[in-house]
Amino acid sequence: MKKKIFYWSPCLNPVGTVISTINSSLSISKYSQEFEVSILNTCGEWDKFRSEFIRENIEVLDIGPKYFKFLPKKGFIQSRLSYIIIFLFSFIPLLTVLKKKKPNLIIAHLITSLPILIFRLFNLDTKLILRISGMPKLNFLRKNFWKFCSSKIDIITCPSIELKNKMTKLKILDEIKIFYLPDAVINIRKYRKQINTNNEFKKLFSDENTIFLAAGRLTNQKNFEYLIEEFSEFYFENKNSRLVILGEGEEMKKLRNLVNEKKLNSVIYLLGKVDNVLRYMKDSDAFILSSKWEEMGFVIIEAALSNLFIISSNCPNGPSEFLNYGKVGILFENNKKNALYQSLIKYSQLEEKIKYKNKIQTKKNSVNFTMFRHFKILNKILSQK
Repeated sequence: MKKKIFYWSPCLNPVGTVISTINSSLSISKYSQEFEVSILNTCGEWDKFRSEFIRENIEVLDIGPKYFKFLPKKGFIQSRLSYIIIFLFSFIPLLTVLKKKKPNLIIAHLITSLPILIFRLFNLDTKLILRISGMPKLNFLRKNFWKFCSSKIDIITCPSIELKNKMTKLKILDEIKIFYLPDAVINIRKYRKQINTNNEFKKLFSDENTIFLAAGRLTNQKNFEYLIEEFSEFYFENKNSRLVILGEGEEMKKLRNLVNEKKLNSVIYLLGKVDNVLRYMKDSDAFILSSKWEEMGFVIIEAALSNLFIISSNCPNGPSEFLNYGKVGILFENNKKNALYQSLIKYSQLEEKIKYKNKIQTKKNSVNFTMFRHFKILNKILSQK
């Protein structure tokens, strides 16, 4: 009989953690002969992925009422309120399914405090694995909560070595419980299908244009206002450059107004949400990550695999590590005035053969984030425990 793995990852928006959860579960279902996988559908958040999971022999377990569509999802305060609601309404359903189904493992990606609390209060035969994507903000209450519950956490995985080292230095958990596990960002089968899709995007530009691409939710974290300000300065010295930003979010109106004020509507394009980012990547020249903080940065991994030159802020927990701490691509100081502008100037002055060598190296780095690589490392971690 196969062992059971449950995934717990209540999500509000299609952020990187959603991709991580989907591809991690798919990797186990595809490559493992030892485990069977179930996704815990807390309030209906995984309904739209149900058919995909079923095709891959992954069970979707409905453990609570379907109130997902009623939850506020935009804005920092609103989303935090929604997570509190999920926490409160999921306590009994999660405890019940763990007691009834008795899985061997549960892997928690989001709202991890709930399974931590349940495991601390109740004696369960299930092993608890947490994926930590960023440094926890340890105020007095959180620090003592972690210490109180640490004995019930079997494994913590971190998507970057930098984050693993930071977690180790906190000394809240035994070092032997903390592992580096690169996220399963790349599903090769999907990638090949999506990257080869035809696109009208290139027709917006002439062959002389250098196209810079950025993508993500239009929020304060992603720092697109800073990106537009810096790119505007660069454009006035490089008239063939163009900037395309993909994504939607609460800052859309503010960003559109900023582009209008600068009279750059034919230079900076805010295209909103798109179904297939990879189609835009294949026709662009460079990718810019301007985030104030970020985990490894799923989108730069996809961009690197798509042969784009990477220009990134040195924000904590991932991008710097992916770019070999500035040895490939271009890193600029996080949110510093003129730092990105100077990086764009540097890029424009690079010889083509240097750009090519950089793109080859970052493409090699991206292979570390395939589903198969993720499974091999995860399987090794589980075999040690």
